[in-house]
Amino acid sequence: MVKICCIGAGYVGGPTMAVIALKCPSIEVVVVDIWEPRIAAWNSDQLPIYEPGLYDVVKECRGRNLFFSKDVEKHVAEADIVFVSVNTPTKTQGLGAGKAADLTYWESAARTIADVSKSDKIVVEKSTVPVKTAEAIEKILTHNSKGIKFQILSNPEFLAEGTAIEDLFQPDRVLIGGRETPEGQKAIQALKSVYAHWVPEDRILTTNLWSAELSKLAANAFLAQRISSVNAMSALCEATGADVAEVSYAVGKDSRIGPKFLNASVGFGGFCFPKDILNLVYICECNGLPEVAEYWKQVIKINDYQKSRFVNRVVSSMFNTVSQKKIAILGFAFKKDTGDTRETPAIDVCQGLLGDKALLSIYDPQVQKEHIQRDLIMKKFDWDHPLHLQPKSASSAVEQVTVTSDAYEATKEAHGVCILTEWDEFKTLDYKKIYDNMQKPAFVFDGRNVVNADKLREIGFIVYSIGKPLDAWLKDMPAIA
Repeated sequence: MVKICCIGAGYVGGPTMAVIALKCPSIEVVVVDIWEPRIAAWNSDQLPIYEPGLYDVVKECRGRNLFFSKDVEKHVAEADIVFVSVNTPTKTQGLGAGKAADLTYWESAARTIADVSKSDKIVVEKSTVPVKTAEAIEKILTHNSKGIKFQILSNPEFLAEGTAIEDLFQPDRVLIGGRETPEGQKAIQALKSVYAHWVPEDRILTTNLWSAELSKLAANAFLAQRISSVNAMSALCEATGADVAEVSYAVGKDSRIGPKFLNASVGFGGFCFPKDILNLVYICECNGLPEVAEYWKQVIKINDYQKSRFVNRVVSSMFNTVSQKKIAILGFAFKKDTGDTRETPAIDVCQGLLGDKALLSIYDPQVQKEHIQRDLIMKKFDWDHPLHLQPKSASSAVEQVTVTSDAYEATKEAHGVCILTEWDEFKTLDYKKIYDNMQKPAFVFDGRNVVNADKLREIGFIVYSIGKPLDAWLKDMPAIA
């Protein structure tokens, strides 16, 4: 029996290993992590992450050929293939702060592998890492190998939160990069044989190490670029009376462009896009490519602009102040079907409104009160560092914020409603009931274009939808700069 060990039980390691265990019943898969509460959660009925379909996969395999353990050294020593899926946070201080990836956890994992290994191993990069990380890992393993041979592979993940299990079941591609040596090619084939249990061979791509490492950053940069592009167009649509949905549909019909990732919104978020683009910027700068770095910086700048533009529209529409006005926030996660709030646009929007002394009432079906309060007082990039994720005391809570478990409670007596996550339930709410229980005039600011603006206007709402023609009220009160 081949044995696989994955160091890191987070959003990538947990679901990926669960699917490998499901599809490869003859392979023993162990996920290890030093954070005991996370391992305990994986061994319980309340998994540490929410992902549609994940629980059913874990339940079927757990205890059979899928195990979760905090005994890192034991299972690394026994494994034939070691996946490393540890956190690669953005540095908050020192060289490259605010852009470069912090590889502290990766280096620690590599040293652990070298220290405990008693047999040759394939070490697989599963975390998103800077180009040439494999070279650094090779040096650590080689200089501490005690005669044991290691082959390093890059196998980046291309999962979208909310559809991660489906993405793993039917991936667009599986990418494996390795050294162009006989040993490196043999290692590639060994990992390829694992995925071949369920992935068609023509979808398993093999490259050199550096191409695989860069492909992950490039893919996220290209996707984020599309979102920033359509969001830039949304501002022009509002200024000219065009409808961004119609423009996006027309553009997406071009076979060279396609329709995906052309939905205007309040901005992108999640743990990949902002972090990976900043990392790409840093790599470009370090390689003497300032013009290329500046190009990718613009993707981030447009995203920041879209969030501030949304806040400005809210404030200016409500007589240039939201001070002491109740604003309902519907949705806090960065996208639907996940409880993940890392880099969610909701944080910047809420902080912008709090800066104008608004009273916020927040509802999200998957994000807990303590999580929301913590995010609103956290410094940028602290979400990426476990020491900063400890629960805050009640005295640390933002006094202007309440968190409810019901959309109708959140909107009761509110002056305005901001829709910041595209949860399906927000499409079917009884907006007549909401309108009747709000202060008048009643505003809806749809940051995800999930509601029918015309129907809401018939009810009596003043509606702002990203990139849609402005109604008379909003035209008379232009957004402040």
